[in-house]
Amino acid sequence: MKKRIGILTSGGDCPGLNCVIRAVVSHATLTYNWEIVGIPYATQGLLERQAIALSFHGWDLRGIDPLLNMGGTILGTINKGDTLARAREMIAGYQALNLDALIAIGGDGSMNIIHQLATLGNWNLVTIPKTIDNDVALTERAIGFDSAVNTIVDALNRLTFTAASHDRVMIVEVMGRTAGHLALHSGIAGGADAILIPEVAYTIPALCQHLEALRNTWRRKFAIVVVAEGISSCATDLGIHCSLATNTKSPSLKCGMGQYIAEQITQCTHQEVDTRVSVLGHIQRGGIPSALDRLTATVFGKAAVDLIAQEKYDQMVAWQNGQVVAVPIADVVAKSPSPVDPGGYLVQSAHSLGTYVGEW
Repeated sequence: MKKRIGILTSGGDCPGLNCVIRAVVSHATLTYNWEIVGIPYATQGLLERQAIALSFHGWDLRGIDPLLNMGGTILGTINKGDTLARAREMIAGYQALNLDALIAIGGDGSMNIIHQLATLGNWNLVTIPKTIDNDVALTERAIGFDSAVNTIVDALNRLTFTAASHDRVMIVEVMGRTAGHLALHSGIAGGADAILIPEVAYTIPALCQHLEALRNTWRRKFAIVVVAEGISSCATDLGIHCSLATNTKSPSLKCGMGQYIAEQITQCTHQEVDTRVSVLGHIQRGGIPSALDRLTATVFGKAAVDLIAQEKYDQMVAWQNGQVVAVPIADVVAKSPSPVDPGGYLVQSAHSLGTYVGEW
């Protein structure tokens, strides 16, 4: 029976989403002769009953496939609004679009919402994990993470030269509200001298001692410190005026954790260390997908289509032990977000290389 399958991207964008769409459309049309429609702007498209016909040849430009090289998502995405408040309308939208199944590409938050809608509406749902934070449970890989790590490492390479030229400590703030995978992976690959992540406690005196040791022992007058945006402040009594979750002394003044750490270092070293802060922000979400993200997106897209063909629903495609597997979405959302293992091999490796990774 010919099926009509919907596909949407939800939550924050990242490189590799279009590669998933490409794989789903190609495999579904060439192998199964199904009809694939894109739902623009995720749940907003369901509310507005919108669907875009996606064809295997629809984006072919004289034999060149642009989706492999294109960042972001051609379907658009949203990550705001009280979606569940309009659950009935969205459920009706799924039915009005005559969908036999839905493939949703999202992170842990948006996946949880879509799963709740699917349960209420009795949808046939398969999900694919994507997030530059790489914190979706039960999968070792999520779409977008590798590309974001590469972007950060490129930034660290560039910042190292300017830090060395001016004898500065460069604080680089990266994304990661609850998990430090981005900071840890990019910090190790980029040769950072210190990596601060939410999962490992740190102290400003120990960090300053480490930076001082670089100057005195190794004659290094510069350093690179990678800071995950979600680390907690551990020295709120030193007069730093930041409006943070753990420091609300001055709500009218706001700063990110990169600036917070820079000011802490300045106070701790009595202004002997010249610091600068670079907040990479949404640069981490942009750019073309890496080779690994293209491969992961392709196999995930193919696997999602096969799950629908086998009528195995309420499953998320995952990467475990070098294999593509299917895991129950309910188990994923129950365990997400998935943090860095504070005693894991990556943290141990960073520490063994002389990198300060907190008081682990």
